[in-house]
Amino acid sequence: MAFKNIPSVAVMATLLLGGCAFADNAMFPPLAPPVANNDGGNKPTLASAEGPTEPSFEPTGTFVGQKVDSLRNDLRQLESNLGGQKDQLQQIREQIVHDSQAYHGTIAAIEARLQLGTTPGNPILVQQWNDAQAALDAINEDVLKMSRLATDVASTSGMAAYLLESVRAARSLSGAVDEDHRNLRTLEDDTNGTTVLIERLLTELSSDVQRQQQYIANERSNLNGLALAIKSGQYVGNSLAFSHVGLSAPSSGTPISIDRPLVVIRFDRPHVAYEDALYTAVKSALDRRPGATFEVVGVTPVAATPGATALGENSARRNAESVLRSLTQMGLPADRVRVSAISSTDAGNGEVRVFVR
Repeated sequence: MAFKNIPSVAVMATLLLGGCAFADNAMFPPLAPPVANNDGGNKPTLASAEGPTEPSFEPTGTFVGQKVDSLRNDLRQLESNLGGQKDQLQQIREQIVHDSQAYHGTIAAIEARLQLGTTPGNPILVQQWNDAQAALDAINEDVLKMSRLATDVASTSGMAAYLLESVRAARSLSGAVDEDHRNLRTLEDDTNGTTVLIERLLTELSSDVQRQQQYIANERSNLNGLALAIKSGQYVGNSLAFSHVGLSAPSSGTPISIDRPLVVIRFDRPHVAYEDALYTAVKSALDRRPGATFEVVGVTPVAATPGATALGENSARRNAESVLRSLTQMGLPADRVRVSAISSTDAGNGEVRVFVR
C-alpha cells in the first residue's frame, strides 16, 4: 500500500473540535465588539456593518486647509484598505471552516470503517486517507493566505503611522486659521482610531495563524497514526496482544526502566506486524515521561565466526532502522531516537529492543 506525502511532524496542541459540524463563531470570534461611547451609544468597529461617520470639513481656502483635504483623502484610502482586508480575513475564515468540514468528514468515515474492522491496507480507506490529506493541505493553503494578509495589514499599519505623523506635522505649518487646526485635530483623532483597529486586526491575525498552524501540525501527526491503522486494518494499539506478534512490553502501571526494554520485537519470521504494539508502548511511555528519548537496538545472537556475527549485526541494524522509520511515521521526532546494533549471547533469532532514556 502506498500513501502519498506522509510527513514527519512533531506533536503540538489541537485547535478544532472533532466532528463535521462547525460554527463560524466557535472557530473564530468576531473581529471586534462594538465600543460604547460616553453618551451611551456604540462606536462602529471592524465587526460593525457600517464604517465610521465622515466628519464635516468646511473649506478654508488656506494652504493648510488644502493640506487638510489631501490628508483626509489619504485617511479615506487607508480606511478603504482596512475594510477590504477585514473582508478578506472573513472570507479566509469561512474557507477554513468549509475545508475543515471536508477534512473531518473524511476522517470520520475512515474511523467508522476501522471501528467495525476491515482488511489491512483497504484501498477504499487508502483513497479516503489521501483525500483527507488533500483537505488538510487546503487548510494549510488557507493559513498561508492568512499569513500573507497579515503582511499586507502590517504595511497598512505603516501607512497609518506615516499619516498620523503627517497630520501632526501639518499643525506646525504657518498660515493656518483656527478652523484648520480644528480639522487637523479631528483628523488626528480619526487616524488614531483607525490605527487602533489596524493593530487589533493584526493581533487577531497573529492569533489565528498560530492556532491554525498548531492544528495542522497535530492533524498531520494524527494522519500518520491513522495510516498505520489503515495498514493493519484496525486502530493503532487496539486489541492486538503483544504475544500475538512476538512482542513483550511492561504493563501501563509498570515504572519505566532505562535498563529493561520497553518493547522487544522479535524478527523471527517475515513481515512481523509490530507497529500497533510499538505505538501503544511508546505512547504510554511518553504519557508518563513527555521528554523521554528512545534507543532502538538491533540485537543478533553471537555466531560461530566473526564474519557471521558481522552479517548478523548488519541484519539487526536494518531491522532497527525499520523500527526507527515506523516511529518517525508515528510522529516521534528523529532526533529523539538513537539506533545501534550489537550481538549478544542472550538474543533470540534476531530482535530489536527499544529502551527509554
